[in-house]
Amino acid sequence: MKLTKNFTLEEFEHSETAIRNNIDNRVPERYIKNVKALAEKVLQPTRDRIGIPLYISSGYRCKMLNTAVKGAVTSQHTRGEAADIFIDPVCSLGWTLWDVCKLIVKHTDFDQLIWETRPNGSKWIHVSFVTYRKNRHNKLRTNDGIHYYPLEI
Repeated sequence: MKLTKNFTLEEFEHSETAIRNNIDNRVPERYIKNVKALAEKVLQPTRDRIGIPLYISSGYRCKMLNTAVKGAVTSQHTRGEAADIFIDPVCSLGWTLWDVCKLIVKHTDFDQLIWETRPNGSKWIHVSFVTYRKNRHNKLRTNDGIHYYPLEI
């Protein structure tokens, strides 16, 4: 199902962990509006500005998948409100993931943005959007997924 010009529901549902563990990670009907809002309000506008693909490494997570990946019990992923995104540095046209992070903060309405890095060099942006209250524009960073600190942009 196409959510926007460049994002599909299947991208939000795809999970290698779910496949390995035979977990049904289809987005329930009640959360499709959340996934669509995140795609429309944050991901597609960002994609349009940078002109290169944004990839979703983790979108919707059913509770069983969220447990399997050791996600937070209150994770916005479990309601279809969050996605972890990255870009392909080979095809980046000069954009960095940090540039993408700054664009999201400057040009979109988001609930939470977390700049996530790990000692092995991997990095991604966790971004969320909610429809039932005002988005908080909460900006954080973490190097280990346990300790979180304010992100200055």
